[in-house]
Order: sequence, then C-alpha cells, then structure tokens
Amino acid sequence: MFEILHNHWELLLLGQYPSGPLGGLAITLILSLLGLGLAFPVSIVLALARISPLAAFRVPATVLVYVIRGIPLIMVIFWVYFFLPLLIGRTITGFTTMLCTLVIYQSAYLSEVIRAGIEALPKGQIEASRALGLGYFRTIRFVILPQALYNMMPSMISQFVSTIKETSLGYVINVPEITFAANQVNNQLLTQPLAVFSILALIYFVLCFSFTELADYIERRITRKRAGKRKSQKPSVTSSGPYVKLSTAAVSKENS
Repeated sequence: MFEILHNHWELLLLGQYPSGPLGGLAITLILSLLGLGLAFPVSIVLALARISPLAAFRVPATVLVYVIRGIPLIMVIFWVYFFLPLLIGRTITGFTTMLCTLVIYQSAYLSEVIRAGIEALPKGQIEASRALGLGYFRTIRFVILPQALYNMMPSMISQFVSTIKETSLGYVINVPEITFAANQVNNQLLTQPLAVFSILALIYFVLCFSFTELADYIERRITRKRAGKRKSQKPSVTSSGPYVKLSTAAVSKENS
C-alpha cells in the first residue's frame, strides 16, 4: 500500500494535473464545496416555502423535496446527464452534470435541516419581532435565520460529509474525482485491486471522520454556550437571601 501511495499519490491527489485536467481528491473537495455552497441559498428558499402559510408556495416545495428525497442519487445524475443538454441545446461536461446534480439533491436535504432549525425556535420570537414592528421578511432575515443556521451548523457539516461520499457516483459519468483516479491506478497495476481500493476507503474515512469530529466539536460548543446563557439568566438566590434576612431583622427591631 505504501508503495502504491508513493508512486501514485499525485494521480490520487490531483489527477492528471498539470499535464491534463485537474482530478482526484482536489475535484472531490471542489465538487463537494461548490455543490453544498450553491445548494445553500436554494435550500433556504425551499425551507421558507415549506413553512409558508400560503399553499401556493408550500405545496410545490413539499412535493419537490419529497420527490428528490425519495429517489436514488444515481437517478438524478442520469436525469441531469440526459435532460439538461436537451434543455439548453448543447452538451455539458461530467463535472457540470455532477455539480448540477449535487445542487438539486442537496437542496432538498439541506432545506429539511434548515426547516427543522426554524421550527425548533420558540414561537414567541416571531411574535415579539412582529410586535416590535418588524415585517415578515425582516423577522426571518434578522431574527429567525441567524439563530436557526447557527443551531443547525453541525447538521450542515454532516451534510457536507454526505456530499463528499456522494461525489463518488460521478465515476459513472467520467468525472475525474478520487474514485475515478483510484480506478486509473488499478488499471495500471492490474494485480492489486484490494490494496488500491483499501487506500481509497482509507482516504474517504479520514476525510469523513475529520469533518464528523468537527461537527461534534461545534455541537459541544453550541451546547456549552446555551448552558452558559441559561445560567447567566437565572436569578441570583444567594445575593437576595441575606438582604431579606437583614430586612426582616431590621423590621423586627424597629417594631420592638
């Protein structure tokens, strides 16, 4: 395994770059970051539509989310791969196909994460904001969304971990991500598939484990911060106790 890594680390890390297109682990991370980043604003719109009191917004968004979440990712890849060129009138690269697929697929999943974060907030916050004169959109923008996104940050990092693993399906449409690069290494060696794909599994594990630990760390920090806020908001009983005793003693002395 160490010999394979020593001889082919450049192909696994960067693909054929600089003599060819960028690929390998670099494309995996670029696809994951771009896919989740572009899906983020779409997911916010879907989440707000899902909780909208207007059926004209709520029903189409709900149908879209349930349909996308109810089918395998490979089906969405094929739909985008064959339908998008017909729609725009020209062919597209495998990278663009996979990026569009990730945006569509992750928007549905991420919107449910954001919706859960919004609905977990106390209802009184919306009522208080409206009582202060803030409109619906300003309430959502300045009061609700910042808190919901902060609380859901660990879940969004976990969704990024899922996106990293989902990029491996780009192999079927010749996206030069790390699974594709590992297969190229295997085709060169021919006799060591177990070692090659064990290295691939190890790379995915290290990546996903690192981001999962980051999500756990952020979740612990959020929990500690909430606990600290709750402590600071509790009334101080010890400070008021002596004052009450002194007052009672003074009153008794005055009456006597």
